[in-house]
Amino acid sequence: MTDADPAPSEDASDAPAATPTRHGAYLGPVRGDGVEVLHVGADGLVDLVTALRDEGYGMLLDVTAVDYLTYAAPRALPPEVDAQRFEVVVHLLSLEHRTRIRIKVQVDPAAAVVPSLFDLFPGAENMEREVFDMFGIGFDGHPDMTRILMPEDWVGHPLRKDYAIGRIPVQFKAGAEQ
Repeated sequence: MTDADPAPSEDASDAPAATPTRHGAYLGPVRGDGVEVLHVGADGLVDLVTALRDEGYGMLLDVTAVDYLTYAAPRALPPEVDAQRFEVVVHLLSLEHRTRIRIKVQVDPAAAVVPSLFDLFPGAENMEREVFDMFGIGFDGHPDMTRILMPEDWVGHPLRKDYAIGRIPVQFKAGAEQ
């Protein structure tokens, strides 16, 4: 060791460093697309989106969901975040800063409800209805939590991994006698 090298710290521990946060949400690893990823619990979603909107992220691009039921590979989550079957993903855009942010919320399948972003971004209405219709995840405080793509009497949620495939036979005209 030379005089320029710092001496090892006496109080350094082997414990991993705490995951950095932004507005109370855990920062996830930035992927190749350069989009910052924030992980927040359902109870902190509205506060986080409010803070980010006030910070300049004034455009809601998308609200969607993922079902990880059959996903076997390890997921890139901060150690403080418990993986759940469902994940709601919110994308925000700042035209001022020319940056995007991705917010991920782990959703307990037993409850399958997160707060609605409709009061902050009225354009979230149809996106939240689509997530409800396709995955069965409800949005608390949504003004019209009804199906948007499937018929009202449809049973089940087609984008869930445990949804039975092939319920409706499809008949093709190609090759049929005319």
